[in-house]
Amino acid sequence: MELVVGRVVKSHGVRGELVVEVRTDSPEERFAPGARLTGRVGKGDRATDRDVTVEAARNHSGRLLVRLAGVSDRDTADALRGMLLLVDSAELPDPEDPDEYHDHQLVGLRVLDASGAPLGEVTEIVHTAAGELLGIRLNDGADALVPFVTEMVPEVDVPGGTCVIDPPEGLLDLGTS
Repeated sequence: MELVVGRVVKSHGVRGELVVEVRTDSPEERFAPGARLTGRVGKGDRATDRDVTVEAARNHSGRLLVRLAGVSDRDTADALRGMLLLVDSAELPDPEDPDEYHDHQLVGLRVLDASGAPLGEVTEIVHTAAGELLGIRLNDGADALVPFVTEMVPEVDVPGGTCVIDPPEGLLDLGTS
């Protein structure tokens, strides 16, 4: 399974640097010089992939500027706008902290309430400045967002394929279908 670790927002300067929207908790590893990623341009059947190698990356005004091998001018960099930067999930080490998870480990988990009754399935992880949210498709087809904090998600069993949620009353009623 491939995971998005960044997206090219635009070019920067005239030497081919790229402004990258980071979508990983480990940008220093994913964008280290020599790191190999898959670059995907387009969507669905029209998507094309190419191998890319990071030559350099640096923080600049709260953004990550990345230089890729073979991209040395603004025109070439502009052509990469919107490109997704991907890594194979099999290449990722398991988190050292037992209470930490990669997004791909959570998506697809069956969601149970505190009594064990099935509620739905985790469909996405939403990263916000305030923290992570579990995007859940409820059994009735509605979508809900649940803060991914111990008080509301007291149990995650990745090998068992489940997570238990204990949201406050009414939170799941606010989902949209």
